[in-house]
Amino acid sequence: MIHVHAKDQNVDEPVRLPQFMKEQLKSQNHEGGRRNAQTRPPMSNVGIKQVTVEKIHINGLQKTKDQFVIGEVKDIFTAKNFKELIAYSTQAKTRLEKLGIFKDVSVFIDISKGATSGPDGLEVSFDVVEVKPIIGSTHATVGNNEGNLVFGIKMQNLSGRADKLEGNYSWGTKNLTAFLLNYTKPIGKSHDAKIDTSVYKTNTNNQWSGYVETGRGLATEITVPSMLGTHSVRWDGVWREVRCPSHLVSYAVRQECGHSLKSSLKHVFVADGRDNPVLPSQGAYFKIEQEIAGFKLGGDASYLKQQIETEINFKLFWDCVLSAGMKGGIMKTTDGQTSHIGDRFFLGGPSDLRGFQMNGVGPHSEGDSLGGEAYAAAGVHLYTPLPFIRRKRGTFTDLFRTHLFAVGGNLCNLRLDEETIEEHYMRMRETFRWSYGAGLVLRLGRFARFELNYVLPMRAQPTDRLNNGLQFSVGVNYL
Repeated sequence: MIHVHAKDQNVDEPVRLPQFMKEQLKSQNHEGGRRNAQTRPPMSNVGIKQVTVEKIHINGLQKTKDQFVIGEVKDIFTAKNFKELIAYSTQAKTRLEKLGIFKDVSVFIDISKGATSGPDGLEVSFDVVEVKPIIGSTHATVGNNEGNLVFGIKMQNLSGRADKLEGNYSWGTKNLTAFLLNYTKPIGKSHDAKIDTSVYKTNTNNQWSGYVETGRGLATEITVPSMLGTHSVRWDGVWREVRCPSHLVSYAVRQECGHSLKSSLKHVFVADGRDNPVLPSQGAYFKIEQEIAGFKLGGDASYLKQQIETEINFKLFWDCVLSAGMKGGIMKTTDGQTSHIGDRFFLGGPSDLRGFQMNGVGPHSEGDSLGGEAYAAAGVHLYTPLPFIRRKRGTFTDLFRTHLFAVGGNLCNLRLDEETIEEHYMRMRETFRWSYGAGLVLRLGRFARFELNYVLPMRAQPTDRLNNGLQFSVGVNYL
């Protein structure tokens, strides 16, 4: 039987144990003072004692629906001994915390009370404290060579089922202004999956191409975790407006100006086994994306797009780490029209193909980057601790690394109606770019890092924009 209470319960002990366990532990501690470790009774005797969970109490619910949390704790009834009871209770506590609607969850175990209680009967109590229904926030976010100041308000647990409505307004260096209104709701029996519905407006400064793009859109996304990784499916309908703020912008870019409507469906699968997403020492990462626009979905844009990204890290001697990564993508329009500049790939900059300016690789027109319909890039790094400085884990010096690297890649437009696959391969090999260098890496928490590198481009094309020498960046995703 599960009882749900709205009252709060204040208990001084962080964990309350049944009396029989307290007495056995007390007896073992008393005997331990007179006997050595070889004759001390094993602690496992407590864990294998047969128990029956008769009642589960959930104290402190205010807005949350009873049935919503009952499913998270009912597995505790299947515990047959005290060891299983501890494991199931810990798992239930973790599931309640993952819902994001409680700022504190405590678990208490005690002898079952009442005339119908059995000799081995126990009661499990969960004391929860719900989060505030409305909170405001101001924070800064970091992307690849971009920063944003975000003002937001969040309404949490709207219907008592862990759903939330969030509104954000931001100013930034790349996204000049952005507005987002997003509603999130957990779905499924385990509540691990979720559905997001959002409306948004963005003003993006694509300065490397000389244009500003305004997007007004509606999106719906379903995210489902699995044993191998996380799947997400997103539909996006956006009205795009491209404009050129300067008369010096190239004619090739000015041809892209105007309005367009894109309706697309995208699937993303991510498997991340790294020990740290910013500066890992071991583990692997894999991501694959498929996107389709147009067809029966509507809109002006019509194309198929595929991207893949992978990374692997090996821990070597003396805290050195060898890391290798690669990424690539290809897109093909399906209506015979030229692809939109906002849908193409771009390559180059301090976060991927170092030694080149931001999006400085590939086709250009009068200095403006035009992007491409296919790209591939790869890199290898050797990370080492700071030389001549004794490194201590958990200290400030532990955030720094030096690294040696070599990166290479290419970006181009497809001409499948003019060239064979072999001719495409030869052209990409002949125009392959690469560079190498060394630098300093600073880890900024678990979400971003700073790099200061000295880079030497070894092979480039006449249209590329190079950055020979010092190059620095602050970003999230690095090759």
